[in-house]
Amino acid sequence: MGHGHGHGHGHGPAAPASQRVRKLLVWLLAPLAVLTVVGMAVLYPWGTSLPTSTVPQGTPVQATITTATSGPCLQQGQVQVGSQPDPNAKPCLTADLQMTDGAATGKPIRLTVPIEPGTPRFSAGDKVVLAYNGGNPADPQSYVLVDFQRGTPLVLLAALFAVAVLVLGRWQGLAALVALGLSFVVIVLFVLPAILAGENPLLVAIAGAGAIMFIALYLTHGLTARTSVAVLGTLVSLALIGILSAIFSAAASLTGLDEGTTTLISSLGHGIDARGLLLAGIVIGALGVLDDVTITQTSAVWELRRANPALGWRELYRSGLRIGRDHVGSAVNTLVMAYAGAALPVMLYSAISGVGLGALLGSEDIAAEIIRTLAGSVGIVAAVPVTTVLAALIAAREPVDHLLSTTNLAETHE
Repeated sequence: MGHGHGHGHGHGPAAPASQRVRKLLVWLLAPLAVLTVVGMAVLYPWGTSLPTSTVPQGTPVQATITTATSGPCLQQGQVQVGSQPDPNAKPCLTADLQMTDGAATGKPIRLTVPIEPGTPRFSAGDKVVLAYNGGNPADPQSYVLVDFQRGTPLVLLAALFAVAVLVLGRWQGLAALVALGLSFVVIVLFVLPAILAGENPLLVAIAGAGAIMFIALYLTHGLTARTSVAVLGTLVSLALIGILSAIFSAAASLTGLDEGTTTLISSLGHGIDARGLLLAGIVIGALGVLDDVTITQTSAVWELRRANPALGWRELYRSGLRIGRDHVGSAVNTLVMAYAGAALPVMLYSAISGVGLGALLGSEDIAAEIIRTLAGSVGIVAAVPVTTVLAALIAAREPVDHLLSTTNLAETHE
């Protein structure tokens, strides 16, 4: 039985497990589910208001650029002296905007923005976002040109994604979309508030990942014995990823103080466990790929047992492991390429810095991505034998007469 990455997890409903197997899985999973709920209840900042940024961000308002010209940096009312501009002076963008939001809706505003290599290039017709500092709405000094408006394309892409999932997955696709939405609810309503309230980011990520795992796997793949075994395999693999990440991030003296974390600390006005935040990101980031691997392995072992009830757990394990070897390579490649793509600007910057390869790989940003990638990959690789042996041991406990009866029932329905 060959198995590649482009696979399906459900060509039909799985046969129900025997009562013996269901009881075993309840005994194994019930304490873990209770620990997840208790952990979330303990870590959640009950009655605590979320901190606000100590750095003024301004109120976002929307506008449309009507005209945009580049030239000398002259504020409103200033004039250029002489016919030739200073060749060493940096140019500025002078933009006339029509306000479409906020207290100055419908009114024109003219802003002068320095043109830097790292600033966006605005032009006439662009829909943009401004930061309003609360001053006179008619005064250009009350606004800062921040970014483009991106709501429409993001909504269209999200709609296209949802349609594609529903067309291909139908009811299971709908369940997957609901599970995805609930996963974001857990992150927004639990993970973010708990970390901002000062709780240990790694513990928060473990509790949040546990909740996401239970919700996503059971809602997407059904409340079955196969899904329960996949949950067990995912938990063990996540624990391994967390342990490896903690050990090697400490051994490599990673601080976790990348640009985003530094900005967060500046906005909070106090310190945060930056390394714990790095570890939390590793745990949550690996969850999606682990879901794919563990569900595949569990389904493969169960189908092998159903096809040949005479197979013992050792034969099931060996056969399932052969299937898993085909899958693990593509799964690891998926994770590595995802992290490499996210870290591409950092790698490009490091490549032009003129330092040696050893210093490049040992820099904070690159080393963090290496540990993130390799720890996640080790967890994915380990998920194959761990989930396979769990599935083999549990599937082998299915009575032969139960397997034969469910197989005959399935053939009758077909």
